[in-house]
Amino acid sequence: MSISTIDITILVVFLVGIIWWALRNGQSEDSDSYFLAGRSMKWPIIGLSLFAASVSSSTLMGHSGEGFISGIAVFNYNWISVLVMVFFALFFLPFYIKSGIFTMPEFLERRFDKKSRYYFSFITIFGNVFLDAAATLYTGSLIIKLIFPEVDLFLIIVIMAIIAGSYTIVGGLSSAINADVIQATILIIGSGILYFFAIHEIGGWEELAMRFNDGVWLKLTRPLDDPTVPWLGMWLGIPILGFYFWANNQVMVQRVLSAKSIDHGRKGVLFVGFLYLFTLFIFILPGLIGRGINLFDVEGLPQHMVDGSTLKSAFGINTDQVYPRMIVKLLPVGLIGIILAAMISALTSTLSATLSSVSTLFTMDFYQRFDKNADSKKLVRVGRITSIVVLVFAIFWAPVIQQFDSLVSYYQEVMSYLAPPIVGTFFLGLFWQRSNAKGAMSGLLSGLFVAAAIMIAKYVLGVEITLHFLLLAPIVLIFSVVVNVVVSLLTPAPNPVQVAQNTWTRKIWHEESKELEGVVWYKNFRVLALALVIACFTMYAIFF
Repeated sequence: MSISTIDITILVVFLVGIIWWALRNGQSEDSDSYFLAGRSMKWPIIGLSLFAASVSSSTLMGHSGEGFISGIAVFNYNWISVLVMVFFALFFLPFYIKSGIFTMPEFLERRFDKKSRYYFSFITIFGNVFLDAAATLYTGSLIIKLIFPEVDLFLIIVIMAIIAGSYTIVGGLSSAINADVIQATILIIGSGILYFFAIHEIGGWEELAMRFNDGVWLKLTRPLDDPTVPWLGMWLGIPILGFYFWANNQVMVQRVLSAKSIDHGRKGVLFVGFLYLFTLFIFILPGLIGRGINLFDVEGLPQHMVDGSTLKSAFGINTDQVYPRMIVKLLPVGLIGIILAAMISALTSTLSATLSSVSTLFTMDFYQRFDKNADSKKLVRVGRITSIVVLVFAIFWAPVIQQFDSLVSYYQEVMSYLAPPIVGTFFLGLFWQRSNAKGAMSGLLSGLFVAAAIMIAKYVLGVEITLHFLLLAPIVLIFSVVVNVVVSLLTPAPNPVQVAQNTWTRKIWHEESKELEGVVWYKNFRVLALALVIACFTMYAIFF
């Protein structure tokens, strides 16, 4: 693809500017500053940072690719996740911030014991390195490969890692968050511009609706045998994945933990929820429009849905390239450079978030236990070394992702096996006082055993599993929860003091209700949460 010198110049200047801005606003004086930005962030910054950190492979290139393959069904992941954000903000978030924890596994230790903390920390680190970091490097390299096709893919991956690591390793979470704010703003504006160019190219909304009026291209509710999002999987599987991503994943929750208060944390989460409703238009629909305008110039491309593997083998179409190709095809000189810069910087923001997450997990959950006398400066130094090691692992794993049909199938399927036991443990821990440490650990390990058995059967032994992974997720969750409940009931009850400090009761709801008396409606987080829920179901009703 031909990119002008002006666009390349804008791209380079933008990246240099982001690195400079992030380093200028970095904080690394102590562990609180380096790992949690001094716990001083306000809700608009938290919301934009959450958006930028979450907009990576599955929400940008992956979602536009799925839009090209099967229409808007992939938006189900987003709007249902917004409902999850509301639940998280109302119930889980206050416990996280009040406790003063650095990591999600640390909360499990406070509620249960050290074993569950170490287990979850290890699983999170594994997922962050091989799912989040590697996928981000791969998607970023695809964009650069389109601009400079003669450059080796592995070299591009290394360069992307250096860009993200340059400010995250030095400045910590505060550097990453300050970069996120600019990246999210430009990404939203730039992607909005692309949507309007795309809808104009196809002839307007009426023309789009007419071209894809056969089948379920513009429908969110899909048949039970739908390969993308079967309707039962939408209601049972996606909430599990969404809860893990937004309420258990250190990459995301770490930004919430940086809030200066519970109210700012809540409003930051609700803010990103409102932003996520627009992803249908700025990320997914451009992919579908790309199919309508014959983006890849392929003769004989079927009008009905075709899976990603068939598109790649029969037509030479890599659906992960849909979004960047739309940018180059539709936008004028100047705008191309700006949006490419926003795309790359948004992807590096996710990588920087992952680096910050893993360095915090390893340093606070493992190293601090090993070296109990380590001061804040030493912990920061260990965090930086950890980030470098993570980058090296991610660099070598990133090329392996090419083997998957699309980034969404890579990320969502693996998480549908790993997330359910963790989600079940957190829910029982917060809402069931009888759940104890032995029950939690038994539930986590049994769920991992089932997940591992499914993955080995499918990917190693070649067993054909016809059940959609979104329907497998609730099965793994139920199995893990049942084991947790049975073992907890058969073993001694947990420490009542420990339980009381880390479980939700109706008393908490009534106390918050009193605090909200006299608060103007637009500052009342419950009113904002209700408005967000109404907006979610309104969008679902429109595209039912």
